[in-house]
Amino acid sequence: MERVDLMPPAADDDSAHGDAPAIGDLADAYAAVPLLNCLLREVARPVREEDGHRVHHLPGEDRLLRVRGTRRPARPEIQVAGAWRRLGHAELVALVAAELRRHTGLDNPGLPAEMTDSRDVVAALLAARALATPPKDLYRRSEQCLLTGHTHHPAPKARGGGPAADWLPYAPEAYARFPLVLLGLREDTVVEDGDPSALDALGTAPPGYRLLPAHPWQLGLAARELAPAFADGRLIRLGTTSFDTWPTAAIRTLYAPERDLFLKFSLDVRITNDIRRLWRHDLLALHRTDTAAATAFAAYDGPPGWLGDRGYRTADFAFEALAVLVRDGFGGRLVPGATPLLAAGLVEGFDGNPLDRVTDPEAWWTAYLSRAVPPVLAAFAGHGVVVEAHLQNTLVAVDADGLPVQVLYRDAEGVKLLPDVERAAGWERLVYCLVVNHLTEIAGALAERRPGYDPWPALHRELARHDLPEIPALLASPTLPAKTNLLLRWTGADGADARYLPLPNPFRRS
Repeated sequence: MERVDLMPPAADDDSAHGDAPAIGDLADAYAAVPLLNCLLREVARPVREEDGHRVHHLPGEDRLLRVRGTRRPARPEIQVAGAWRRLGHAELVALVAAELRRHTGLDNPGLPAEMTDSRDVVAALLAARALATPPKDLYRRSEQCLLTGHTHHPAPKARGGGPAADWLPYAPEAYARFPLVLLGLREDTVVEDGDPSALDALGTAPPGYRLLPAHPWQLGLAARELAPAFADGRLIRLGTTSFDTWPTAAIRTLYAPERDLFLKFSLDVRITNDIRRLWRHDLLALHRTDTAAATAFAAYDGPPGWLGDRGYRTADFAFEALAVLVRDGFGGRLVPGATPLLAAGLVEGFDGNPLDRVTDPEAWWTAYLSRAVPPVLAAFAGHGVVVEAHLQNTLVAVDADGLPVQVLYRDAEGVKLLPDVERAAGWERLVYCLVVNHLTEIAGALAERRPGYDPWPALHRELARHDLPEIPALLASPTLPAKTNLLLRWTGADGADARYLPLPNPFRRS
């Protein structure tokens, strides 16, 4: 995480939220970072730098806002009667809402509530962490470290506005681990595709039923929908698994280390841009998209780079609510002796982060790029596969010295195929996910730790060596496409929509 001063936003802010002062101040600081990133990228305009601050103009409100820090802006202040006044988190939310009303001509009372919920979730996570022991496993630690989360989203930690008691037992950021609920699903109601047979080894179903694991949080959320099926015997409860699972950064995707298996569930909660159900249309397309991605990555001459989504199982009467997707584990796919780490964790920071002990940044960064970039570009160029290669879908495997030796991608649900999407739209999406959301964030985190190191020439060289017709224009372009998550959410756009604005291209050469 960027070394910025996460100081208390306002002296009276803690009492307003009812938290202990230290937790309240930290929650405000964490929650302000992505919200400010969105505001400064999508709406505000830079004016000048002064006294260690960056000053921006808010056109809707016609006011000046200043912050400290660049990648992780902090300590927001608004100019009032010629003087600067600190903003607490509640004031920042109100300012953003007022700016967006004037900027768009639209109102959205729900999004400010999500921003507040996101901040309150962080406070609850901080309180839980104070009483918890961080996991010893380095991979798990990297998946469960994200207190900031998506660096450019207005409410990245919102959990649907429900009480913390409902979601905290299942929160990765609180180092949660828990068994799965096992259900028996009557055989004549089973719907499945692909190969979900690994589910049958999680327990024992009685005659006439098939085994269906369930996320305990989702069972509570869908209780009313499922009550008739429990009443008439289409569903029966079979207890819980004999082993624990733990939630990855994606929250609804769990890892069962004893079985080396990932399981992805529906979750009827809005997290970032979407209600996180396993939607019917995505499940019906899963075999096609996963097969295309697996084929593309298998054709690449290098270590395995794709964690496949093998198949799913669900009920015909609750197709989305009860769906569970089976994803490959690491067995036979990980370079021997390597440790997988979540790329988003490298950016956020955790105890054991290999970025903290890099002595040769050029060698480390060159190794990272050589593993992360080629398979994604080869999948696009040779197979028409657009991988959603953002930070939370990327696992980097490092050797004992912390040097990247492999990158694995995951999540067929986010894969797009040509010509289902036009090539230009697919390329724009790929550049946003791989370059803007992923590589520029890793580059920035590395440069913070090694002041004076310039990561952009290496990124330019890596991209330039790939023979795609879009590459020369990308390298020469003054801008890159940046997704407008704040404006998308404010205007009520569909969560799958992607609208972009131009962001200065840091690796452009004349």
